[in-house]
Amino acid sequence: MLQKQPRQWWQLGVSRVTVAAFFISVTLLYCLSTLQVTFTPPDLPVPHSCALLPDRQTSQSATANGSQQDSNICVPKVDIMFMKTHKTASSTFLNILFRFGEKHKLKFAFPSSRNDFLYPSPFQHTYVGGLKSGMCFNIMCNHMRFNAPEVAKVLPRDTLYITILRDPAKLFESSFHYFGHIVPLTWRIPGEDKVAEFLRDPSLYFNPDGFNSFYLKNLLFFDFGQDNTLNPDDPRVEESIRLIAERFNLVMLLEHFEESLILLKDMLCWEMNDLLFFKLNSRQENSVSKLTPELRAKALQWNGIDWKLYKQFNLTFWEKVEAYGRERMAKDVTELRRRNAEMVKICIEGGHTVAAVNIHEQAMQPWQPFGERSIRYIFRADWMLWGEG
Repeated sequence: MLQKQPRQWWQLGVSRVTVAAFFISVTLLYCLSTLQVTFTPPDLPVPHSCALLPDRQTSQSATANGSQQDSNICVPKVDIMFMKTHKTASSTFLNILFRFGEKHKLKFAFPSSRNDFLYPSPFQHTYVGGLKSGMCFNIMCNHMRFNAPEVAKVLPRDTLYITILRDPAKLFESSFHYFGHIVPLTWRIPGEDKVAEFLRDPSLYFNPDGFNSFYLKNLLFFDFGQDNTLNPDDPRVEESIRLIAERFNLVMLLEHFEESLILLKDMLCWEMNDLLFFKLNSRQENSVSKLTPELRAKALQWNGIDWKLYKQFNLTFWEKVEAYGRERMAKDVTELRRRNAEMVKICIEGGHTVAAVNIHEQAMQPWQPFGERSIRYIFRADWMLWGEG
């Protein structure tokens, strides 16, 4: 028998190795094609806080909001979520936040494009401009439709939640005037007093599925991310109010704005000068519809959920005032008004708001409801405050 030459043995070995490598490669490719591997990195935890505490003088009182270091030191609070509700002077408060944040170089979570977080869509953390996993912010305060789990993905764990409410009848009148022109269902309301005609029989002019209709019914409840078309007696309303009360550390009231600021100062360990404010974007008196007792009752009935919400937090608000001390509150409010009056003399030309028609520089014109010039502004030749209320 002829024996294979060494060259033949080498060629045979190469062939076998090639075939084996081919089958191994095919098998490996098959396994990889069926194996599901996730390469998405895990979310980084939101930091406890991302700001150095501002330099402050030691306060002799301690707060009850978790910012206390010892029994004699009150540490200022800088991590804040302000739920900016519509037509509640929230822009006036926003100016306070902006000044405080700029003074202490805090980080704001701003919308990625518009001046709101894609309202009226429920807030998503992806709406924050430049947000990346693990990033931290101190303050969030632009208009949004509140969505607690998504907000919690953006802000530090110990963030304090604050918002403001307004008497629902007055809020409805203001919202109707301000937004009515962008709610098509109101365009066919006859007569001069469209608010009165609407309240005579809202069902004639309201459709829950109508474009922008949410502006005209329980707008506060809607801003909190809830169903504004529920019956006020629906158990879901009570549950929603309970959840709002659990989430928000302070619910301010427009009708008691100065008292609200004093409570805020006490809770956040701020200074009195941090609270100074000017009222932004007030309306001319002749543009405000006068609500008779009958119309007010109808407005509250139509906005029954907001009325329920307001009454609940009006009760807790005065409980906080009692705990703070009535005499102490009166003294602090007087001091705040005195300092505000001093600032008015320095900062506001003429000491009062200016009608839009008298502001000739286009860049300084306040936003107006479509077809009207009813919003007034505070103005000084060399600088201004901004906002929409």
